[in-house]
Amino acid sequence: MVFPVSSVMLSRIEQYRDTLQAHSSPLMNFIDWRRHGENVEVANDTADLYRYFDCTDNAEFLYGCVEQTVDHDLPKEIDYLRRHDEAMRRIMEYVDMPDRIAEDLVLSFAERREVGKEAPRERIREVDR
Repeated sequence: MVFPVSSVMLSRIEQYRDTLQAHSSPLMNFIDWRRHGENVEVANDTADLYRYFDCTDNAEFLYGCVEQTVDHDLPKEIDYLRRHDEAMRRIMEYVDMPDRIAEDLVLSFAERREVGKEAPRERIREVDR
């Protein structure tokens, strides 16, 4: 199953960076590398440095992101989508209009309510992708 954890990871970007650096920083003393413009060339064999590493911190970080997604973000998103669908249904019961216009109307109402929060229009675009 795939969970949309990227937004949670982005909100915890410093912790994510620290988790990655906790593993990679100590290894830098064992890697012979040179900068070539925007690229990096590694001159020695580094496979053993990454083959069997302890990824407990990485797994715990990911678990926390999945947990927040499942316990908080997904229920909020499901509630939003239910309310959106109900608003669309009620509008279409009273007014005959193209779906796109009704959608714009619902989103404009939602945007007025959600001042300072993630724009509902962006949420819908993300779902459409």
